[in-house]
Amino acid sequence: MSKRPAPGPADGPTIDDLTTAYRTAATTVSDVVDGVLASIADRGDDGTWISVAERSELLLRAKQLEAADPTSLPLYGIPFGVKDSIDVAGVATTLACPDYAYRATQTAPVVERLIEAGAIYVGKTNLDQFATGLNGTRTPYPVPRSVFGGELISGGSSSGSALAVASGQVPFAVATDTAGSGRVPPALNGIVGLKPSRGLISTVGLVPACRSLDCISLMARNVPDIATVLDVVAAPDDRDPFTRLRRREAPDPGTLRIGLPDPGQLEFFGDAPMRDAHLAARARIGRDFERVVTAPFGPFLAAGELLYQGPWVAERLTEFGEFLSSHPDSVLPVISTIMQSGDRYSAVDVFAAEHRLGELKTEVRQLWRAMDVLILPAIGTTFTVDQVLADPIATNTMLGHYTHFGNLLDLCAAVVPAGLTADGRPAALMVLGPALADDRVLAVAAALSGDLVPPAAPPPGRSRPGEVTLAVVGHHLSGQPRCADLLDRGGRLLATTTTAESYRLLRTGGPTPVPVLVTTPDSGAAIEVELWGLPAAALPEILARSSPSVCLGRVALADGRTEIGFVADTSALDDEDLADITAFGGWRAYLAAR
Repeated sequence: MSKRPAPGPADGPTIDDLTTAYRTAATTVSDVVDGVLASIADRGDDGTWISVAERSELLLRAKQLEAADPTSLPLYGIPFGVKDSIDVAGVATTLACPDYAYRATQTAPVVERLIEAGAIYVGKTNLDQFATGLNGTRTPYPVPRSVFGGELISGGSSSGSALAVASGQVPFAVATDTAGSGRVPPALNGIVGLKPSRGLISTVGLVPACRSLDCISLMARNVPDIATVLDVVAAPDDRDPFTRLRRREAPDPGTLRIGLPDPGQLEFFGDAPMRDAHLAARARIGRDFERVVTAPFGPFLAAGELLYQGPWVAERLTEFGEFLSSHPDSVLPVISTIMQSGDRYSAVDVFAAEHRLGELKTEVRQLWRAMDVLILPAIGTTFTVDQVLADPIATNTMLGHYTHFGNLLDLCAAVVPAGLTADGRPAALMVLGPALADDRVLAVAAALSGDLVPPAAPPPGRSRPGEVTLAVVGHHLSGQPRCADLLDRGGRLLATTTTAESYRLLRTGGPTPVPVLVTTPDSGAAIEVELWGLPAAALPEILARSSPSVCLGRVALADGRTEIGFVADTSALDDEDLADITAFGGWRAYLAAR
């Protein structure tokens, strides 16, 4: 008789494991793809995946990658899953509601950037219907269970994303977080989750749950993998009204002030083993960090109570209200009840809640003056599937006790495993920081979990000795026709950023249109650019192979620095077919809209 696997996360490969294996020729991308598909088949229809890419498509992608140098792409050959509320061109987006499903025509930028970095899209993962819930049982597909067994829930709404990683099928997954969907499932499956600062990762291509709060989140087996993926996908996107530039820092976690609430303010809902597990993890924090301060928890909880006891629930009706009215039988009863509750709020309620939230934000902003991060339990207790089905609203509220306030207060957060309860259930810690403190939060999360995090990627444009930095805007962008000229000559992508708001992007005519960058200080905009590090000797040859419409000049960046970049040659301005495409914010966006 075969030995039953121990409960908990499976021992699957990390991004670093696969990267090393590829670079040492210990495996091939095709072998890894076959392994992923075999793992999915072995588990059967367990509620992890809603759809999986065809084997022929995955192997074609593998062969394309195998023709490239494994060192040329940061996520070369790394499989990943995508929550089924995020668009992938040619694939149905269902939101766990078959009658709502539509076939996407464009791929969300977050997925697009991963694919451009060499990652392999495997399929769409299960979720609570319309991303409404934190428990993972609100789906017409099979209900996923935690890898810890005992009929424990996997958490939601990003239930399948967490399970795909925790079961060892893929090293990382893309999910979302509105009220805790990117934090509760990792906590219940013993993996790492990151809810970045809102706007750090583009939400274009995400069907919104609450547009003003939604974040793309990331899940992986360890903190270094999260950091690697974040370096790829964190980029401004002018199509996202909440877009932000990442703030880079490389803090020493041992020097940071760690905020901990008084234990009496923590709630475990009568779960004594979970309380004991948290207090044991908390004691380790006191030993491992020198600067621990007491942090009032009241303002955070008060903000969390606003989420579902205030008018934000009505925001879901702006996206799904019409479908709910025309297809009432297609929506799960618990989801319908939650959404319909939004009808009771008035405009007066909205403003009253916004005013109260503003007061709480002011209180919390003052608390950050005394601490650099706040550490809390990620969850106060766990539930079985039957317990959630018997009382779906109350159990869901308890699961979000420590997460509901995160996006309302504009925080970033990471969840890491923190051992087990005496009866074998997962405990987890959540590290919170103010907006744009993501690198700080990850550094502390890594220290808590014993992971070494690679140094934060250098600020945009910082090249190595012997290199020059080149800003590219069009055909040399990743995935574009001339990008090979950069890669073939030892170029490496440093970052994606934007110019200062003093440029126009023009398209010259001809059979192969070329975008050109023109300085217009009085009427300009920020334009997406990539920054590449290149051996200095390669620059003349790259210029010689480029379009005659461009030349080298100085490009001012959004952070105030200037770098060498491709700008318009004066001859391009005489083109009678010249067109202004500045409104698209970049060449990729222009191509996507054609």
